[in-house]
Order: sequence, then structure tokens, then C-alpha cells
Amino acid sequence: MQIQDARIIRLIERIGEHYRSNIANRFIRPALLQLQIDNQAWNLIEILMERGDQFRYQGYELDELYRQIAASADLVFQARTNLIPGIRNRQSIGTMTGSDKVLRDMAVNNFASNLQVLADLLNELFMLLVEADKVQARGRKPLYAQMPEVADLGQRLIG
Repeated sequence: MQIQDARIIRLIERIGEHYRSNIANRFIRPALLQLQIDNQAWNLIEILMERGDQFRYQGYELDELYRQIAASADLVFQARTNLIPGIRNRQSIGTMTGSDKVLRDMAVNNFASNLQVLADLLNELFMLLVEADKVQARGRKPLYAQMPEVADLGQRLIG
């Protein structure tokens, strides 16, 4: 099923912008890359967060969006569990001076709340997709109900 709903596409763009500026910025990204996330999941996250322009006109495949959201939910879960508790002490964040230090400190101090915003946006996207999926299923089993990777998605996002 192709997704071309303008609300969904705008939300995906918003998620990508938030991710690039608040989650995977130059100060936090080195610590993110240390999380135990496999390359396939990173590829799915990158497609969702950074390659939205590719799909704006042709639309998104529903099953791929579900997989991308599931990989992103794993990132949120891993970051909450393994990164937030010690992010201020991470050496990978590096030592800086001047305005870079201020920006780094802001990124680190706001990381937990920015991660929560990302989780909320991903959950909102998932709900919109489920809604569209149910409408399209017309009496059959919706696609999300057939995909084990999205079974506990809400729990991973809500925490």
C-alpha cells in the first residue's frame, strides 16, 4: 500500500527535522553510534529520518514505514536505557570550549526531553498509519497486525 497522505508526509518531515537537529546532531551522534543497534536498523532509521525527499512525490510503502518506525523505536528504547543515564559523563561527547561547549551542554541537557518528543512524534505517526491501514484493509487483517516487529511498538516508545 502506497502512503501519500499529506498529513503523514508532513509528520515524517517534522520527525526528520527534529531527529537531525535534536537527536543526531554533531554533539550527540558519536554517543548514539555506540548503542547496540545493528546496521540494518540504522539503515531503516536513516531512510525515515534523512531521506524523506525521495518519497515525498512517489509515496511511502506502508510495510517499510512500519519497519522504519520499529527500528526508530528501538533507537529510542536503547537511548533511554543505555545513553541517558550517563550521557553527561560520555567521553565520546568530547571536551570543547567557548560557544561549542555551550551548544554541547544544551544538547546534552535537553537530550532526554528531545528523545521524548521524538518518541511522541513516532507514536503519532504509527497511529496515523494504523488508522489508514485499517481503512484500507476493509474487513481483512490490517498489515500492522501481521508484522511482529510492531507488536510492542507502543511500549518501546512510551517507555
